[in-house]
Parts: sequence; C-alpha cells; structure tokens
Amino acid sequence: MDKFPSRMFRWAAIYGGLVLLPLYFTPLPVLGAEVFLGFTGLALVFQGVFWTIGGDPAKYRALMPFAVLEKLVFGVPAVSLYLQGYPVPPPVALFAAIDLVLGLGFFIAWRRTPLTGP
Repeated sequence: MDKFPSRMFRWAAIYGGLVLLPLYFTPLPVLGAEVFLGFTGLALVFQGVFWTIGGDPAKYRALMPFAVLEKLVFGVPAVSLYLQGYPVPPPVALFAAIDLVLGLGFFIAWRRTPLTGP
C-alpha cells in the first residue's frame, strides 16, 4: 500500500497548524481584521480536513481535488502578484510558494490513491 498520500496530507496538516495558529497572536491589521481572522480560521479548518484525508486516503479521495484548490486559491494569486511587483511581503510570497508545492503534492497523492468502490 502506498504511504505517500497519507503522509502527504498528515504532514501538511501538522505544518499548517504550526504556521497558522501563531497568526492569532500577531497584531491585527487596522483595516480588514475580520478578513485576516476569517482567512486564518478557514485555513485552520482545512488542516482538519487534511488530517482526515490522511487517515484514510482511499475513503476520502473525492476530497483531494478540493484540497488542491485550497492550496491554489492563495498560492497562485500571492505568487503572481509578487512576481508582478505588487507590494506582497517576501515572507507571504514564500508561504504562498510553499502552498503551491503542497498543492502539487496533494495532486500527486490524489493520482496515486486508487479508486475504491463497487
């Protein structure tokens, strides 16, 4: 049995929790605090989804494309804006690039997870 899909999602969940939880203890932006907190909270919720997928990749294979999309919706715009010269802070661009790598890993995990069913 291929362990990559399980490990990919479980490690991504651990990484995400470690990166996202401290954001609750940083100073809030003057404008858009609700967007910042909403983004952080939703991203944390997805770490639970990743952990669940990692527990039984074959059972939750149908959720994997959504996990890929979750990584792309932040990674693509942030990296794209950074490369175009918009004022995206380099640490944000770095974390966005990491999300793109994780998205690729999720895609590979999805392709390596066999279909189940009747």
